[in-house]
Amino acid sequence: MTHFTPNQLLTRKQAAEVLGTTEPTLAAWHCTKRYKIPCVKVGRLAKYRYSDLLDFIERRTVNKPTDEASNDNNSSAVR
Repeated sequence: MTHFTPNQLLTRKQAAEVLGTTEPTLAAWHCTKRYKIPCVKVGRLAKYRYSDLLDFIERRTVNKPTDEASNDNNSSAVR
């Protein structure tokens, strides 16, 4: 996978690859406002900031271990 800087603007194709989806799906999400992924319009082109894509992935991640749960697991292992 290509490495991007946090503020780098990606094409819709690149953004779709990062998210593991297709360009038409990403376009539909934007048009229908299904998901709030910030988009930068450059003329008629839609560009996506890499850091915004990472934030979107983080917000959509479920069942993340919490710090409290991690501490509970560590403290019970010591007993």
